[in-house]
Amino acid sequence: MHVVVTGAAGFVGSHLSEACLSRGWTVTAVDCFTDYYPTEIKRSNVSSASAQEGYQLVQADLAVDPIEPLLAGADVVFHLAAQPGVRASWGTRFDTYTTGNVVALQRLLEAARHASLRKLVFASSSSVYGDSETLPTPESATLAPLSPYGATKVLGEHLCSIYQRSYDVPVVALRYFSVYGPRQRPDMAFSKLIAAALHGTEMTIYGDGTQTRDFTYVADIVSATIAAGESAPPGAVYNVGGGSQVALVDAIDLIAAEVGARPRLRWTPHQRGDARDTAADSSRIRRELAFAPAWDVAGGLAEQVAWQKRAVDLLTPSS
Repeated sequence: MHVVVTGAAGFVGSHLSEACLSRGWTVTAVDCFTDYYPTEIKRSNVSSASAQEGYQLVQADLAVDPIEPLLAGADVVFHLAAQPGVRASWGTRFDTYTTGNVVALQRLLEAARHASLRKLVFASSSSVYGDSETLPTPESATLAPLSPYGATKVLGEHLCSIYQRSYDVPVVALRYFSVYGPRQRPDMAFSKLIAAALHGTEMTIYGDGTQTRDFTYVADIVSATIAAGESAPPGAVYNVGGGSQVALVDAIDLIAAEVGARPRLRWTPHQRGDARDTAADSSRIRRELAFAPAWDVAGGLAEQVAWQKRAVDLLTPSS
């Protein structure tokens, strides 16, 4: 099988590309190498895959560059490219989010109309739910995002649905819940907490630490994404969660135990855009795609801590 992975130099995209190669598939890896975090990290992410046969890395911006040539001969497209960041989506930079998360997706869907794809898997987010009234949250819950970032993901899902209904583009949407693991972006919570514990720097915590998340290990995200590409019916929407609701303070304790030092923390009020609690009702993907997470948070965090220790020269501690 030949697949296209967009956002292939990112956290999840680089793991997904390697998993596809391990199955004997060929991969067209697409990334525009934005400056949201250091490009040296992204280059490191793709270094292993780049050395393998069947992998082609293409630097392209889906919002402006021709897309049809990228889809030539593709069976499945995994669309992970996006402008990330809940808190950063407020303010004057929102055009970056509309361009990266909406314009790029719409152009990809237009190109997909004329391609012979088996599947186009769109990486959405648990941010579409906001503060859901139901925990664990099913896919049928009202979409009520709390941030501009979350709003772009809702619009992205609607665009996918429109193109699936109108042009039979075989789109499947996956709502990822709080992904963590090796190669996690340096602006994400676990990465910053581990860096603070390793290097004695201070990290800001928004809220009182009792907020909970359905933390999902990156290998489980990859497994669910591949299962969707292989078996999900067009038009389907699935939650992808780690299977347990963990308070941030408990995750901090796990990190401290694994590193052997506690991070220095500065506590500040809750930030707008952050959900109080998240938990995925994953019964649909378990039932229809036979997916179940294989990693618990303790085991997954041990892997991420070990990776950050090895990557100490690559990563810059941030507060």
